[in-house]
Amino acid sequence: MRVEQQPAFVLHARPYRETSLLVECLTRDHGRLGVVARGVRKEGARLQRAQLEPFQRVELDLILKGELATLRTAEHVGAPQRLTGDAGMAGLYLNELVVRLTGRQDPNPPLFVHYERTLRRMATGDALAWTLRRFERDMLDALGYALPLDIDAIDGEPLDPALTYFYDPESGVRPGRAGDARGIRGADLLALAADRSPDVAGLASLRRMMRQIISFHLGGGELKAWRVLR
Repeated sequence: MRVEQQPAFVLHARPYRETSLLVECLTRDHGRLGVVARGVRKEGARLQRAQLEPFQRVELDLILKGELATLRTAEHVGAPQRLTGDAGMAGLYLNELVVRLTGRQDPNPPLFVHYERTLRRMATGDALAWTLRRFERDMLDALGYALPLDIDAIDGEPLDPALTYFYDPESGVRPGRAGDARGIRGADLLALAADRSPDVAGLASLRRMMRQIISFHLGGGELKAWRVLR
């Protein structure tokens, strides 16, 4: 199947055979694709590796056959978008998260929208911790793992901002105890549900909670980016 002018972002690339690259891309209409970019490692290659940089929106012409697609052309869309320093590290975390939690050729246009919006927020200097928590929440929702953040899973009652809870990945928010390492304030859970940034302590609690949830969906595994960021 021929695919033309498909909006995409490069997530990861590695050498493939002698002169090619195997590129993992997040596309708007076909989800994550494994794409073979033939001959791009040759000196003077017509298609330059610079056209396959992470974080830059591109349009791809592909031949999609079987598990892997073959790249025909790639063109940048819009002004170059650079993520450096902490934002660059956060971008690599996003890419690893998408690669690990999605399957190939599973269309998910909302995830593409969330990813593009998150890169734009990071490129324009939005607070990274809050930007990442928003993306994690929205990505899980797009994948069918929406987080019920505003009700108690035991009795179905609205959360009390003043109480302490913990999040069980299998059932949702449950009553907790102050001082518990898993504890998170009701106010912080409600803030995430309402897309309102909590304070520094709340962001730290949400980061711990999200890592626990993501690890659950990875079958107990962890991301390489967590070790680097640690």
